[in-house]
Amino acid sequence: MDIRFTKMQGLGNDFIIIDNRQYVLSSDQLQTLAKKICTRRLSIGSDGLMALETTDDHTDFRMRFFNSDGSIGEMCGNGARCITRYAYVNGIAKKRMTFVTTAGVVTGEVIKDRLVGVLLNLPEIMELHKTVSVNQVDYLVSYIELGNPGLPHVVIEYKGLKNADDTSLIGLATALRYHETFSKGANINFYDIEEDLTVTVRTYERGVEDFTLACGTGSACVALTLFLRKEHEKDLIRINVPGGSLDIAIRMNGENLEKLQLIGDTNIIAEGIILDEDLRY
Repeated sequence: MDIRFTKMQGLGNDFIIIDNRQYVLSSDQLQTLAKKICTRRLSIGSDGLMALETTDDHTDFRMRFFNSDGSIGEMCGNGARCITRYAYVNGIAKKRMTFVTTAGVVTGEVIKDRLVGVLLNLPEIMELHKTVSVNQVDYLVSYIELGNPGLPHVVIEYKGLKNADDTSLIGLATALRYHETFSKGANINFYDIEEDLTVTVRTYERGVEDFTLACGTGSACVALTLFLRKEHEKDLIRINVPGGSLDIAIRMNGENLEKLQLIGDTNIIAEGIILDEDLRY
């Protein structure tokens, strides 16, 4: 079966998108497809696969997300921004749309040209001050799960992050990612606040099992942590990641979080047909 695809990226977080309304591939088939075609050098290569599908409710479509290792992801912020623009460009939805993810319903909006924002699922679990021990050293972290079932994120400060390389971070990142405290694993988000209050973030992503150029939901969790801990006073926080910059808009209603919006650039890279001869459907 030849499958048409679009490859997009949001700040270096790259994805392969297929319109599964045409192919009706099962979850098992999509997992196999993701594991194969997301492998760099051996196939197209990407951080994940997204399948756009029909939905029976009032939303515009369903987004199913698969990590590059074939595992199912609850949600992906930059992926949601990319699929928002994909749906608009292909006439599937208007500029403002809603769609179903495993973590819940998400609202996306094409703000202008390539600039896209999504209202993320609000946290179901939020522990802003949590101590985790790694190799007999205690670390203060935040643990946040966005949506239900929640997308798990750990937020941890790392001084000098801007000049750190992956090798200096990988040991702590993997120890936290698989730490027994986090029953379903977690994405690990390192951050550092510069003197001018700009925030640098690097994320080790569960399912990719490596550092990526950007993580939208991870950046949002960092911004939310800093805002609620009162370490950052603005409710629109610029996050610098290796792939570029994201803006996180936060709105409170009294003591309750009312809005968590992820805003950033998107890029349509290529369209084509998957002809990988190793795949059999």
